[in-house]
Amino acid sequence: MDDPLEKLQEEIDAEMREIYTETVIDHAMNPRNVGVLPGADGWARFTGPCGDTMEIWLKVEGNRVEQANFWTDGCGTSIACGSMVTELAKGKNIHYCLEIEQEDVLNALGDLPEESRHCALLAATTLKMAVEDYLDRRSAAR
Repeated sequence: MDDPLEKLQEEIDAEMREIYTETVIDHAMNPRNVGVLPGADGWARFTGPCGDTMEIWLKVEGNRVEQANFWTDGCGTSIACGSMVTELAKGKNIHYCLEIEQEDVLNALGDLPEESRHCALLAATTLKMAVEDYLDRRSAAR
């Protein structure tokens, strides 16, 4: 006899694959770079209009982002966007990271439904704010 819970989970998974790309599902279910980054050189917290909050921590060495971590209290789409934006930032020049936009996150994820696109903006905005925090701290230290 088939397990009704397994069948329900299979139906939910199939429906998710109709709405979201495999990349979105992967980053939502297996997020990269999650959690506080001790000794961060830059940090930001931003709450979007939807009420989701994201935090991003940056560790910078020689103007390159060595590590970028995030946390969000948001939905699976916010988790996927936070995961992806930190992946996009890692190893990049700090000034390049200022140029990462909502569209870059969407393209890397393979797009999102219209009603979820704001999550990519939340992630890109929080990253920019964390970079600006790093640049402000660096200026103040001089």
